[in-house]
Amino acid sequence: MADYILRATAANGQIRAFAATTRGMVETARAAHNTSPVATAALGRLLTAGAMMGVMMKDDDDILTLKIQGDGPIEGLTVTADSKGNVKGYVFNPSVMLPPNEKGKLDVGGALGLGVLSVIKDIGLKEPYVGQTILVTGEIAEDLTYYFATSEQTPSSVALGVLMNKDNTVRQAGGFILQMMPGASDEVITRLELKLKEITSITTLLDVGNTPEMILEYVLGEFGLEINDKIPTRFYCNCTKERVEKALISVGKKDIQEMIDDGKPIEVNCHFCNKNYEFSVDELKEILHKAVR
Repeated sequence: MADYILRATAANGQIRAFAATTRGMVETARAAHNTSPVATAALGRLLTAGAMMGVMMKDDDDILTLKIQGDGPIEGLTVTADSKGNVKGYVFNPSVMLPPNEKGKLDVGGALGLGVLSVIKDIGLKEPYVGQTILVTGEIAEDLTYYFATSEQTPSSVALGVLMNKDNTVRQAGGFILQMMPGASDEVITRLELKLKEITSITTLLDVGNTPEMILEYVLGEFGLEINDKIPTRFYCNCTKERVEKALISVGKKDIQEMIDDGKPIEVNCHFCNKNYEFSVDELKEILHKAVR
């Protein structure tokens, strides 16, 4: 099944919902960064959240960045998404290994530790919007639920999950974000809270063959679910050699000259997709010429 995100409403517009299946996206990220199982789970959850939060934005040029910095062994994560379902991201320490948590699950909370979640929205204003909250559990879904409630004053329920195969490839990944809109009635809120208590985990639902449509129907069917949109989503990095060259020009003439004096080609790595770009000494001389102009 190809990865996609659903956008929906329920209870006559009192609830808005997003649901995603993201196995391909998370497996692409795992392969690109050679992440350990716990790092795959952490990055996969944040990529899934980033993809859904990205499509909440309105304009084509809007960019969302999610950053987590913690004192745990994984150190941090960065994910960037646009409004069209494209998302990319990386883990600061992709090889971290930890024993399972007390529930026998991958210990994402232990890997992240105590820290801060930052949500940065670049929506064409002079300054990007930045919202920050502490990590409540480090499990990411709970942290984003807390962020929506405190920074955006939007009561929300966030579910995110990544299930691994025994060979450490990704078996299932996905999630949902449900949000109460202004003016939602107490009765709808109470009924939804009761319904959400029935859900064990998002990956369990996906692993028995449920699609995002079926998951939303299960959670919101009694509220009059209306699916409005289906958006393809993918792990996509827009880096190119030309873009890397522009970054090298900004390094400064002195540093470029030192690279040339070394007499060896250099390799520049893209954090987001782990692709390497090689520049020969002749190419560096051309870049220096452009930097001087």
